Amino acid sequence: MRLTVFWERMADHFGQGYAETFARDHVMSELGGRTVNEALDAGWAAKDVWRVVCTVMNVPGEKR
Repeated sequence: MRLTVFWERMADHFGQGYAETFARDHVMSELGGRTVNEALDAGWAAKDVWRVVCTVMNVPGEKR
């Protein structure tokens, strides 16, 4: 998954403004105690981060 697709999906699910806030501030144990931004910066693949977000935030199947 390209980062552009990842951010489009984040914005689609959370809304543009909240997607950025969520990615910056929400720490998830499933990402090793990192935020979305920190996980991406640490080299996690966007598709893996998206899968974690989907699981943790109960993103509906049609948006996954």
